[in-house]
Amino acid sequence: MRSKYKVGLFRANLVLGAVLLAYQAAVATRITDATLLGLAAAWLAITATVLEFSHRHHAFRPWLLVPSVLLAALVTLSADLHGEWLWAWPCLLILPQHQWMLALNLGLAAFSWWWTLDYLSPHHWVLSGAILAGLSLIAVARATPVRQAQRGIKLRARLAPGLPLWPLPQLERDLPRESSRAMRDGVHAELVLIQTSGRQLWSLARQLCSCIQYFENVYRLDGRTLALMLTSRDALQADMRRTALLDGLGIPVTVRAIALPQLESLAQAMDALDKQCPSTRVTEEMPHD
Repeated sequence: MRSKYKVGLFRANLVLGAVLLAYQAAVATRITDATLLGLAAAWLAITATVLEFSHRHHAFRPWLLVPSVLLAALVTLSADLHGEWLWAWPCLLILPQHQWMLALNLGLAAFSWWWTLDYLSPHHWVLSGAILAGLSLIAVARATPVRQAQRGIKLRARLAPGLPLWPLPQLERDLPRESSRAMRDGVHAELVLIQTSGRQLWSLARQLCSCIQYFENVYRLDGRTLALMLTSRDALQADMRRTALLDGLGIPVTVRAIALPQLESLAQAMDALDKQCPSTRVTEEMPHD
């Protein structure tokens, strides 16, 4: 994974950027500039230290707001000395990000440009605004296909490398296929919904992934709910497998099991799970083979 995603090279670039910003902070003549540049250097250094390419630790976190806020503060508080940092906004805008974060960065970029009005002549101010707007549009246009591709990948990709852990859209695609396969092969397939606390979700997911067969999967439905697709010879074996699996978890969970032929709606099953008493197990009535 490290060589595939070039994590080492990316980390080295972050460290180099941190060193350069730290040097600028050291030679800054104003305490405000030194503080902002030092915080930016610390942000890059910390990011390089904890960098992890994982679908669980994705890039769309409030942590990425820090450089935007620092950049806006640096331009607005020291426009006379650091107005050239205005041109860093297109570099931030070209990064894949959520719509709300993109809108925020565009707003901060516009505010930073407007703040330089008192430090530039009118025609220079207008020209810089036009150039900044053009570069920002190019950056957003370049980032849009990447953002759309990432959105599509997230809908199909495993949530943790090496584990059969998938997102909700994958379960929605798998349900009709697995139901048809169970009817065709004459086996018993059931969906097991498991609800736990948010802080235990990922450890529970890893535990479940280690307990299932190689052809079975685990799905993350929301911040508290996981789903299993279990395939057994008949309902009796399914009940034995499910009981043994749940008894081995060692943490309180709320469980609802539904045979795929009995499953009318995934949303309805999740709603029924939400209404169950905590730490209960419910098996919907299902015919024995």
